Amino acid sequence: MKRVVITGQGAISALGHSASENLAAMREGRCGIGELDIRDVERLSIRIGGQVRGYDPEAEFNRQQIALYDRFTQFTLLAAREAIAQAGLSFSGELAAQSGVVLGTAGGGVNTWDENYRTVYEDGKNRVHPFVVPKLMNNAAASHVSMEHNLKGPSFTVATACASSNHAMGQAFNMIRSGMAKVMVTGGSESMLCFGGVKAWEGLRVMSRDACRPFSANRNGMVQGEGAAVFVFEEYEAAKARGAEILAEVIGFAMTSDASDIVMPSKQGAARAISGAMKDAKVNPEQVGYINAHGTGTAANDKTECAAVADVFGHHADRLMISSTKSMHGHLIGGTGAVELLACVMALKEGVIAPTIGYEEPDPECALDVVPNEARDAQVDVVLSNAFAFGGLNAVLALRKAP
Repeated sequence: MKRVVITGQGAISALGHSASENLAAMREGRCGIGELDIRDVERLSIRIGGQVRGYDPEAEFNRQQIALYDRFTQFTLLAAREAIAQAGLSFSGELAAQSGVVLGTAGGGVNTWDENYRTVYEDGKNRVHPFVVPKLMNNAAASHVSMEHNLKGPSFTVATACASSNHAMGQAFNMIRSGMAKVMVTGGSESMLCFGGVKAWEGLRVMSRDACRPFSANRNGMVQGEGAAVFVFEEYEAAKARGAEILAEVIGFAMTSDASDIVMPSKQGAARAISGAMKDAKVNPEQVGYINAHGTGTAANDKTECAAVADVFGHHADRLMISSTKSMHGHLIGGTGAVELLACVMALKEGVIAPTIGYEEPDPECALDVVPNEARDAQVDVVLSNAFAFGGLNAVLALRKAP
């Protein structure tokens, strides 16, 4: 089995237009959630989100590309460029044939759906742009990344709601570990912050009108975000041989299904995924220093996740740090696990634990060290990243310090 390391990362979210800007915001505990600036926002009950601000597509892409790239694809391409540039890789010949892309998204081209429903139903037009289907399809981002960087190996998209990115990165990890690929560009993206996207989520009645406060007793729901994060996963020996900077090592992955309810999470399903990731990584609970929580800010998720962590870790749960960066960037749905992996890499590489901001009142059902409101300096060797999705689909990654 090959060892797998991360040699590049890129991101764009409400916290910034690069991985470094996102990490700076996490260190500072800065909130990227604010008033939405979208069409027909006055018709929405929920008017806040983790929106990417100051973004100009025309500064990044030409007119023909914009006609073909939904906003979620644009974000993915920008994050992928940054990650691949940091990794210092160029794909040609045999390396191109052995390198691929696996990305996560839940909604794909939601902005394109929204725009074209308006065209047909509101404006009464009988024709839409010929690129609508290739623009909205969930695999558009993965396909465009593969074309832009000449990645000719396994390339596909995973759609498992809020666990999409973790499932995608888990597949990338297993492909390199098994020898199926040498390099995988992986992560996820989402852009649902349009009228139709927010209106659909309003119907679930799980959205906060003012802030995301994971684990705080006065939390009142989740807040949507948008953006992308992309990583370069690479075979360790190859990365070492070419002198690449290694950010972290990926050491384990597990996925489970609750098989119980389409929206209510299961403690048992989450616990099995957490335990499975540690078993796959060959680490014991006492070696884990930090968990990046799914931590949505809904009562059902937060208390279920904390109960699962307490069950798996026993007495060590009191010595664990667990935080939710969704409090800062919002819930990127299918892209969220990728943005959260930035915080895991930061914990290992820099010894900085991203905080759970907005924490105001202790909750006895979430009685763990949630790193409230301020980042913390702490040396950790092993971290976990949790993702628990609607449909009862759970995916947990384990990472350790760079070798």
